[in-house]
Amino acid sequence: MISLKTRQLAADAPCPIDKWHILRDLTAARKSFELSDRDITLLQALLSFHPDSQLDPAKSLVIHPSNETICTRAGGMANSTMRRHLGRLVEAGLLRRRDSPNGKRYARRVAGEKIAFGFDLTPLLHRAAEIAQRAEEARAHEAEIKTLRETASLLRRDLAALSDLGLTQCPEGPWDALSDMARLTARQLRRKLDLETLEQIVASLRTAVARAASFFEFETPEMSSNGAPNEQHQQSSLKESLDSELTNEEIDPASENAALDSEIDTRIAEKPAAPPPPLRLVLGTCSEIAVFSPDPIQDWHGLIRAAEKIRPMTGISDSAWNDAKAAMGPEQASTTLCAMLQRFSEIRNPGGYLRHLTRKAREGGFSSTRMILALERRAA
Repeated sequence: MISLKTRQLAADAPCPIDKWHILRDLTAARKSFELSDRDITLLQALLSFHPDSQLDPAKSLVIHPSNETICTRAGGMANSTMRRHLGRLVEAGLLRRRDSPNGKRYARRVAGEKIAFGFDLTPLLHRAAEIAQRAEEARAHEAEIKTLRETASLLRRDLAALSDLGLTQCPEGPWDALSDMARLTARQLRRKLDLETLEQIVASLRTAVARAASFFEFETPEMSSNGAPNEQHQQSSLKESLDSELTNEEIDPASENAALDSEIDTRIAEKPAAPPPPLRLVLGTCSEIAVFSPDPIQDWHGLIRAAEKIRPMTGISDSAWNDAKAAMGPEQASTTLCAMLQRFSEIRNPGGYLRHLTRKAREGGFSSTRMILALERRAA
């Protein structure tokens, strides 16, 4: 789509236009003019010989530097190389030769009028609108490629993370093949790829991520709902949930020591915590956490900070939160809190529910990835 600036150039040209603005547009659109970086470098040197910052059709636009001076301003370019790139600029219709009878470049005044022989920059001015339009198209194309490359990179990370998780959670899945695909894609993305190739990569990765997610169980532990008929049964079976509602003065010292001994025995039998799900999957599924974060969450540190900030507002005690982080790790504990926030109205006792999940995590029977995937499927 042509911008207002481009339409104005087309309507008003030729009019005085900043020469460096034209050069920037031509640099962006150089591929459509079949120009190289060295061609642009030479044109930049030639424009530096024009004394004004603008190309004004009311003034002479002929420059007349010697070959030696051009080569010097072009960064020490060889004379033969300079002539080759100069020929490309002329062939592209961006320069015009104004040759003198003896083939020299010079300027002189005849009857008070300046006559110059050399290179005429007028074609640049007349084609400014076309150059601007092609530059816009080139920038839009590059933006699309950049977006696809970023999408492919994020999907590749998701696939790699799900493959690593699948090796421990669902060994029967095709994790070696999916992991190889993620690794090979990372190698592909190191190269400069065209739009069509990137579109194919993104489509393949989306299919692979969906296939990987299908191997996980989507059931999560039932959340304590206000209107659930089994609420009393759940509360009695999860005596840990009462911890968040009791004060230190209400706990019997003998029972506290017994609980501590039991806790030590449990920690000895702890299994390694499952890895957290991909961060992008968490942020894409759990939108509530962003409401409580003044800054955009871009990494795990940001998510953990946001979870630490909102946790006291949920009624979860310090001890329950610290136990969850110890059993799950800060990333997975924060992910669990994000999932709870999505269905917070259904949870009657957040502290007790988190203690229940913490106990399952110590036993190796809990994965926050499954919670996130279940929420994603529910939202769909």
